[in-house]
Amino acid sequence: MKIAFHGAARAVTGSKHLITLNNDTQILLDCGLFQGMGDVTDNLNEHFGFEPSRVNYLVLSHAHIDHCGLLPRLVSEGFRGDIYCTPATKDLAKILLMDSAKIQMQDAEYANRKIKRVEDQEMPLYTDEDVTQTLSQFKTIPYEQDFNIDPNVSLRFTDAGHIVGSAAVHLKINEDGKETRITFSGDVGRYGDLLLKSPQTFPQADYIIMESTYGDSLHADLDPIEEMLLQVISHTCLEKKGKVIIPAFSVGRTQELLYALNGLELKGKLPAIPYYVDSPLSLEATEVLKDHPEVYNNGVKEVMKTDRDIFGFKGLRFIESVEESKALNSDQQPCVIISSSGMAEGGRVRHHIRNNISDRKNTILMVGYASPGSLAGRLIAGQKRVWLFGQEYDVAAEVRAIKSMSAHGDYEDLLQFLDGQDAPKVKQLFLVHGEYDVQQNFAQRLSDHGFRHVEIPQYHQEFELL
Repeated sequence: MKIAFHGAARAVTGSKHLITLNNDTQILLDCGLFQGMGDVTDNLNEHFGFEPSRVNYLVLSHAHIDHCGLLPRLVSEGFRGDIYCTPATKDLAKILLMDSAKIQMQDAEYANRKIKRVEDQEMPLYTDEDVTQTLSQFKTIPYEQDFNIDPNVSLRFTDAGHIVGSAAVHLKINEDGKETRITFSGDVGRYGDLLLKSPQTFPQADYIIMESTYGDSLHADLDPIEEMLLQVISHTCLEKKGKVIIPAFSVGRTQELLYALNGLELKGKLPAIPYYVDSPLSLEATEVLKDHPEVYNNGVKEVMKTDRDIFGFKGLRFIESVEESKALNSDQQPCVIISSSGMAEGGRVRHHIRNNISDRKNTILMVGYASPGSLAGRLIAGQKRVWLFGQEYDVAAEVRAIKSMSAHGDYEDLLQFLDGQDAPKVKQLFLVHGEYDVQQNFAQRLSDHGFRHVEIPQYHQEFELL
């Protein structure tokens, strides 16, 4: 049996981990889009490093685009197997993939306006038709149920606490009379998350594929999030009469922000200004979360006893049309605009940043992980001039970050996730989904906790599982 790492190898995005059995059966764990990788991003998304038609099964940990965003391209290039995930992940993936296809098609159309020769024109990574075919191959499995996806392979999901529907993947593979247990963490959430249940413990594994996004960081306590939001909004909107622009992923961070702002209103602290969510996708994702209350933690369930809409409050408005979105740029009144994407690499938020970044009275507020090469990452690092839509802009607005608002666990959360494992029994632990220097630091922590064989795979590197 072999495993090869075709994405999220010494990098954060593009999750793809391919298991090949001795009988050539192939199981792909995730098929994510590369994001924020600079000039090489397009090339990485166009070439898998393996043959899609040879893959027999795909197991999807959750619906974030860096984990599911290349599924339609995989299908368009010949993958015809089943795609296994939780019910909530399927619901989210449907809206996220359709949105991604729309973006791919619009980007290609825009680029081709200036290209006259047909042979030189750009093609989208995939189309909405590819997404429709992809969705027809989805099969859902609830948490904590064993399911045989193959005569020799059993699959089980446990709650990873990252976003609605997110799962850690557990495979039992019988090969040549021997059982091998492989766990893929997916993305591990926070213990004590604002909305979701904590990650579940899982059975002993022989091999673990482990995310490490925050493998060298400790997040601040979750409790101050409401107060930190209140401080930024009061300072910017009430004192300076400016706007707060918040790049936020449509799934996860946007709903946490709405829940925290709703909490301020319940306490009578929310400033009386307009609050806009400028992302049609965020509205759809919020509705999916409302449809799956089983993922909420006990604290949220208590709030729901007295507040039926935990994501709604006075002054909130969801913006859907492009015309409404453009109108926000000419509206000078103080307000809060939450818009995707979280790394500010695409979507409407880039327009809002462009229109507000050079005014000192405004604030750009980051609320989650941002890869160093992304616009959000460069702003957090203190870059004073940025390029947007072919023009350079001075960064005069304040740039703030609430690092505790991350869907990813810090190194204490990641170690707690592994608490149920007898470390010496884990034959190899592979670190994925992290910057290389972060992974090296986390590998040392794992070694200190008794994990003897920690590997940090390179892109396309293959290992034999003994």
